Order: sequence, then C-alpha cells, then structure tokens
Amino acid sequence: MKNIRVEQASSVDDAPTRERVANSIMTEGPSTAVDLAQRLRLTPAAVRRHLDVLLADGVIEARDQRINGARGRGRPAKVFVVTDAGRDHFDQAYDDLATDALRYLQSTGGDAAVQAFARQRVVELEARIRPLIQAAAPEHHAGILAEALSQDGYAASAKNAPSGSQVCQHHCPVAHVAEEFPQLCEAEAEMFSRLLGSHVQRLATIAHGDGVCTTNIPHFSAEERANT
Repeated sequence: MKNIRVEQASSVDDAPTRERVANSIMTEGPSTAVDLAQRLRLTPAAVRRHLDVLLADGVIEARDQRINGARGRGRPAKVFVVTDAGRDHFDQAYDDLATDALRYLQSTGGDAAVQAFARQRVVELEARIRPLIQAAAPEHHAGILAEALSQDGYAASAKNAPSGSQVCQHHCPVAHVAEEFPQLCEAEAEMFSRLLGSHVQRLATIAHGDGVCTTNIPHFSAEERANT
C-alpha cells in the first residue's frame, strides 16, 4: 500500500502489518476489530493500534454494525470499511480522464452510446469466463465467476445464502467512474445473468457507497435450469 503515514521510531516496522489489516478489510468486507484479530492472528490491542493509524490517514472509516434480529445488550461493535481514498491505495484503475471521456461520449452520442460502451467493455471478460462456466456443475458457477473477477482486480468471493449464491466484489477498479455512470454496473449485472442463465439481483454496490458489491444469484430448479 502506498502513501500511508508511518509513525516514528518502532512503528515504522508496523507498516507491513498495517497493510495486512487494510488488505483484509478490503478483501473480506466490513470487519470488526475482533474479526481482524482472529483472521490475522493478532492481539486485539495490536489490531486497534493499526486501526487508529488507518482511521487517522483516512484509509478506513468506522460504521455501526448492522444487527439482524434481536439486538443484544450494550452498544453494537463498530465495523471498519475501506474509504474511497483508501481504495486509491489499491491501484484504482480509472481516474478523471476516464470520466471525462465518458462525459464527452454522452454529450456526443447520448446515453445509448454510454450503454453501448459499457456492454462492449465486458465482452472479453464474458468470452473468457463462458467456457469455464459451461464445463462446470451449476453449484460451482458462482465460485468460478468470483475467481475470474478476482483475476481482473475485483477481489471477489462467493458464498451461499438462504436465497441463493452471492458473489461479493470487495474492490471495484471502476468505482469512481461508476458513481456517475451506473451503466457500467448495469452492463456487468447483465453479463452475470447471461453467464449464469439466471436472473441476478444487485444488493449493494461500492459505487453507491456500500462497502462491497454484492450480487445475489437465486436458486432455481433442475427444470428451470434445463430450459435456460
């Protein structure tokens, strides 16, 4: 990670560990201090020291943890998420030039031109993933998609959920551009649907301020699968 402030004296040696803490939040999504301590095999005190520095540098921010179901006694634990500024440390691929180019495209060709560009942008990725999807059993499709996305810099993972499978993208190389041009996210979701032969639903996106892009892939029957 570049440009993260390093404290004086002994804390200089802490920089690699601090990078591990930030990278863990990036790849695993919103995390509590306890999560990080267990994941990285660090003491809670060490994790909190690194978190304090990352907070001061603006690389991460603290949010209230969402509680599903009955809330226990006491204050909910804070979760830590990577900020927009923090994502820049992970080699943000697009800059103002890309946004300016799409603004020009929109002004000369309208929204349809931007949509066409967004769809064309995912053609190569779709072509690369399709043979892998077709050769695998349906239960492996979400994992294959996540692995391919990770190779393109999205730090993706797949998990099972009650309503289906979920693909989580913990980093988005085009997040800054997608804030203004959601067509990029829409074209990507369309690609997921074509590849998986199923309707997919975006539950969250980094471009809209969420900590991770989450796409739900609903379960469907063998009969429905045969008809795709």
